[in-house]
Amino acid sequence: FKSTTIQMMQLSSWLRLLFALVGSVLFIDGAVMIAFKKIHIGTVLPLLLGLFFCVYAFFYYHIERFFFYHFRLHSIWRFGWLCFWIWLISLGYFFNYLAENNAKTQTIPPVRAIIVLGSGVENGQPSATLAKRLDRAAPVALAQPDAKLVLTGGIAFGETQSEAEVMSSYLQPKHHIPASQLLLEDKSTSTELNLQNSQPLLQAQHINIQQPIAIVTSDFHTLRAAAIARKQGYRHISMLGATTPLATRYNAWLREYFAYASGWLLDEY
Repeated sequence: FKSTTIQMMQLSSWLRLLFALVGSVLFIDGAVMIAFKKIHIGTVLPLLLGLFFCVYAFFYYHIERFFFYHFRLHSIWRFGWLCFWIWLISLGYFFNYLAENNAKTQTIPPVRAIIVLGSGVENGQPSATLAKRLDRAAPVALAQPDAKLVLTGGIAFGETQSEAEVMSSYLQPKHHIPASQLLLEDKSTSTELNLQNSQPLLQAQHINIQQPIAIVTSDFHTLRAAAIARKQGYRHISMLGATTPLATRYNAWLREYFAYASGWLLDEY
C-alpha cells in the first residue's frame, strides 16, 4: 500500500509538471498573439487553457482534495475532463486532416478563373498569410494566362487601400502578373462576400460559376471555403491550399476548427 501511494504521488508530480509546461507554452503563445492584435478564439482559447493548466498544476492537491470531498461536484469535474479529452481527440483528427490535405500534390486542370480569398493587410502590405496565398496563386496564373485572376478584399480598418489593390501591387512587381489578367473585387469583408462579389466580375468576362474555377486560400481554410462556394453555386472548383506561416499556423487551425464546426451546426454550408 505504501509503495502504491508513493507511486501515485510520483505520478501526480509528473502530471503537475506536464500541466505546468503545457500551460506555460499555451499561455505565452496566446499572450504574444494577442499582443500583436490577433484577437480571436484561436488565440484567446490557448491563453485561457494555459492559465487554467498553470493554476491546476500549482494548486493540484487543493483542487483534487476539494472535489474529492464534494461528490456531486466531483462527478461534474470528472465529466468535464472527459469532455475535454473527447474534444482534444476531435481537434487532433481535424489537425491531422489539414496536415494530410496540405501534403497532397495539388494539380490544377485548365480553369477559366482563379479566385484568391483575402486574409488581411498589415501596414499597406499583404499579411504573411495573404502573401503565402498570393505566392501559391501566381504560378498557376502564369501557367494559364487566359484565366482571370480575381483578387478579393475591401478596405480594412486603419488602411487606405483595399485588400484587392494591395494584392495587385504585390503580384505585379514580384511575379510579373500582367494587369490585364487581374480582376479586383474591393468591397468584401468575409469569405462569403469574397465569393459572392466575385460573381458579377466573372460574368462581365463571360465566365459563369458552373465553369472550372480555382479557389486559392490557406491550408486550414480549404474545407470551409469549398463548402461555402458550393452553397453559392460554384460547381467545378479546384481548391489550392497555401501553407500557413508557422508562427500563426496552429492558432489559425484552432480558430478554423470552431469556425467550421459552427458553420456546420448553423447550416451555413
